[in-house]
Amino acid sequence: MNITKLQDIAKSLVASKKGILAADESTKTIQKRFDKIGTQSNPETNLAYRKMLFTTPGIEEFLSGVILFDETIRQEIDGVSVPKYLESKGILPGIKVDKGDWRVNNGLNGLERGLAEYKKMGAKFTKWRVVTKVEEASLDFVDGNAEVLSKFAVLSQQAGLVPIIEPEILRDGEHNLVKCQEITSRVLTKVFEKIKASEVDLAGLLLKTNMTTSGQDNSHQDTPEEVAHATIETFNEVVPKEVPGIVFLSGGQTPDQATENLAAICKINGPWQLSFSFGRALQVEPLQVWAGKEENIHIAQQAFLERCQKVSRARSI
Repeated sequence: MNITKLQDIAKSLVASKKGILAADESTKTIQKRFDKIGTQSNPETNLAYRKMLFTTPGIEEFLSGVILFDETIRQEIDGVSVPKYLESKGILPGIKVDKGDWRVNNGLNGLERGLAEYKKMGAKFTKWRVVTKVEEASLDFVDGNAEVLSKFAVLSQQAGLVPIIEPEILRDGEHNLVKCQEITSRVLTKVFEKIKASEVDLAGLLLKTNMTTSGQDNSHQDTPEEVAHATIETFNEVVPKEVPGIVFLSGGQTPDQATENLAAICKINGPWQLSFSFGRALQVEPLQVWAGKEENIHIAQQAFLERCQKVSRARSI
């Protein structure tokens, strides 16, 4: 394990004006996305869609990395492996390694072997997501999820890969901003307790997490300024300053909501690089334009590039 190299990669992923595309939808999730455009998911169609995104001219100006799904990292674009293709554009390839069952240690068995394989394929970083619903945030539940993330981070760094730990508080429900702030603080406090106890190098990892917002079913939806103040206040209390960067997930927000909230958060700033690792917020518009049709590729790429530009600008406000 080369700690200096891990730290350099972590810094590169949160480089100025750039962020991470989360293109790691599982087979089940990408079918849900395709259902909205009347398209059937299969390895060929999945690759065609992701190729449309990855080959968009100019995205390397705004993207530092892409999180891939297991299927995608094994595929090729024009005869070149997806990781090598992304690297040729100056974009670092990463890999989602959780199995989608966030309530148990599912996936930790055999993870060491899997990480070694992904590194050989060209992955530079990894991501593991655990989720918490506000109403389910018992101490035992939070402790178990934090333990999983710490074990993942240890194994990832030992394999020479930068771990992105993703403890997400879901927006599901009617909770208010204060409640989200409370649960986010509880979760992140426990996560970093476990991380520190495991002697993970904090400068060689990134935090991917939610912005602090009211639940999506709450009749009051917070202003970007309210979101920003609650988010930075929470993180200043619980996120170690040694962590080089925080990359926010969009968490079911619309592209404009996620972009505007990110801009307000970055305006306040903090001791870390504040960036993005959006999935749907970057992809909704190009997916709708593409609609599974080859003749729509160029206009879909333009929609994707324009959203990447907007999100990049949000980091610089």
